[in-house]
Amino acid sequence: MSLIQNERTKLTATYLNGIAVAIFGVGVLAPAVTNFSNWDGSSHVVSFAIAGIALISSIAIHFVARKILKGLIP
Repeated sequence: MSLIQNERTKLTATYLNGIAVAIFGVGVLAPAVTNFSNWDGSSHVVSFAIAGIALISSIAIHFVARKILKGLIP
């Protein structure tokens, strides 16, 4: 039964890590590419703030996934 529990735990961690990667891509990489390609000297404070929040959220979700993996049964 521990093999089934381990696989479910890994599946949950993989799902959460996928969400973290998606948040990073949409919230950090996409705005960064857009801002640097259209740099006109205006302030992009809001965009950078949202990117910062997305980065922190992505890292937090990734660490939750890592914590879930600590529940694997040897």
